[in-house]
Amino acid sequence: MKKLALSDEILLKIDKPARYIGNEVNSIVKDPKEAAIRFAMCFPDVYEIGMSHLGIQILYDMFNKREDVYCERVYSPWPDLHQIMKEQQIPLFALESQDAVKDFDFLGITIQYEMCYTNILQVIDLSQIPMFAADRTKDDPFVIGGGPCAYNPEPLADFFDLFYIGEGEISYDALFDCYKEWKASGEDRIGFLRKAAKIPGIYVPQLYEVTYKEDGTIEAFTPKEEGIPEKVEKQLVMNMSESVYPQKPLVPFIKATQDRVVLEIQRGCIRGCRFCQAGMIYRPTREKDVDVLKQYAYHMLKNTGHEEISLSSLSSSDYSSLKELVTFLIEEFKGNGVNISLPSLRIDAFSLDVMSKVQDIRKSSLTFAPEAGSQRLRDVINKGLTEEVILQGAGEAFEGGWQKVKLYFMLGLPTENVEDQRAIAELANKIAVRYYEIPKDRRNGKCQITISTSFFVPKPFTPFQWAKMYPKEHYLACAHTVNDAVKEQLNKKSIKYNWHEADVTVLEGVLARGDRKLGKAILRAYEKGCIFDAWSDMFDNEQWMDSFKETGIDPDFYTLRERPLDEIFPWDFIDAGVTKDFLKREYANALAEKVTKNCRMQCNGCGVGKYKGGVCVEDKN
Repeated sequence: MKKLALSDEILLKIDKPARYIGNEVNSIVKDPKEAAIRFAMCFPDVYEIGMSHLGIQILYDMFNKREDVYCERVYSPWPDLHQIMKEQQIPLFALESQDAVKDFDFLGITIQYEMCYTNILQVIDLSQIPMFAADRTKDDPFVIGGGPCAYNPEPLADFFDLFYIGEGEISYDALFDCYKEWKASGEDRIGFLRKAAKIPGIYVPQLYEVTYKEDGTIEAFTPKEEGIPEKVEKQLVMNMSESVYPQKPLVPFIKATQDRVVLEIQRGCIRGCRFCQAGMIYRPTREKDVDVLKQYAYHMLKNTGHEEISLSSLSSSDYSSLKELVTFLIEEFKGNGVNISLPSLRIDAFSLDVMSKVQDIRKSSLTFAPEAGSQRLRDVINKGLTEEVILQGAGEAFEGGWQKVKLYFMLGLPTENVEDQRAIAELANKIAVRYYEIPKDRRNGKCQITISTSFFVPKPFTPFQWAKMYPKEHYLACAHTVNDAVKEQLNKKSIKYNWHEADVTVLEGVLARGDRKLGKAILRAYEKGCIFDAWSDMFDNEQWMDSFKETGIDPDFYTLRERPLDEIFPWDFIDAGVTKDFLKREYANALAEKVTKNCRMQCNGCGVGKYKGGVCVEDKN
């Protein structure tokens, strides 16, 4: 039996000690001495969140299929254990072997959202690895980042040796082979980084120089040496049906956020919503063969004991074999007590028919994401939903027996005005009216409509990457406008309204489009005790604002100004497939309130046609 890194005394003191002991069902155990490469795979949040992340499950399975690699997992310790580890100088450890992360060859960190940046520093710090990449020696692991936030890696550039841009299934084998050659050669640390920088999708911040203009914007972003690529191209899996996928996924000891089998049916999205970063960076849409998915469903349910299976996709309704797949899942598994979860569906007749078969409609609620209250603003963001379609879908749902509806919107969108904000409440009221038009004897009690609004954050590689944000007071005023409008509605007793924290939104906006200069502020915030910033009860906005002030950073520079179209962005060295010209055209279309058709209806010349095999086979631009 392996010896745990934490003593029984410590385990008894901390909350949920099962987070730290490993040995879960389907975890992989190897002899560390037999592995040429040891890789610690980190999700920089608490265990329950990290265990729900599909990307880590895929890479964990893929890496461990190599005999020469042993991939283990590590998550952010909760503050109670964080304090003990600092006081007692206990190094952060991997779950499988309980060995110290600092003794591994790689520490890989998935960067899923901006509010985990201080947790990334927590992981590096507790691992007792030098915080800055430039200070590390041959005895330290190489710290590599990936995930959606790696599409603007610059705020974290000082802390990472490498970033992987794109989907991890493609270039990691080449990176591991390169590492083994380097290790045998006896070269210094920078020698490996130089070689790695030439592998497609790998970005090494130390090998690039950034210069700035007097106004604080970027003047130039250039490689420091010959042979280092000026552009780093994202890597994509084009044959989804043959790509690696874990059929024995890890099963957590304690309840995770998503405690179920996840069946990834496709990647990418045809819709082209102008606010959505995932819809742009994961283009083109690539589907998995339905027969492959049927086999996966069998094996994954058998190998985990889970009682729920969820279809994973940015827009499940656009999967071309959805009807066949869902019918199969219902017929094969519903009778065995397996629940079927269908997120990201458009509410149409087919979807409602399916959901009526897999959900208890008296308990469940339906989710609509109109994103904007008015048709004008939905056209600006290219949502592709009309009020008629929304009301028709809600009506069919009510006729089918549902009475609970959740509506998701954004506030602070480009060109938004007070009428657009009030339209959120008015649309909710129209949906309630549609419910009460049903004869009383056919209703399931009172209609319950929950409105939730988040505040819009412009993200890299979206048409809105040039857009300005607003001070937090503006966002709160928007929310109060909606709240007041809800109270004015005829069916106000049927409508509940919740809104997001405005100060978190402003910070997210700073980090999302920031540059390398932000690194010192992120470090200062961590030194002041900021961790788990995504958790509302842990977030300390005052400490963040003090950190900006102490490091000479003006947050308003990153949020309150509209960017000129010719500005060099910190992420412009990345080739994400979609071209800057396409994004500029879409920004102009947004300001003109002009809708762009989806990728199945027409090719809009976005640039991803060069990746052969997706929905967009040929870029006609």
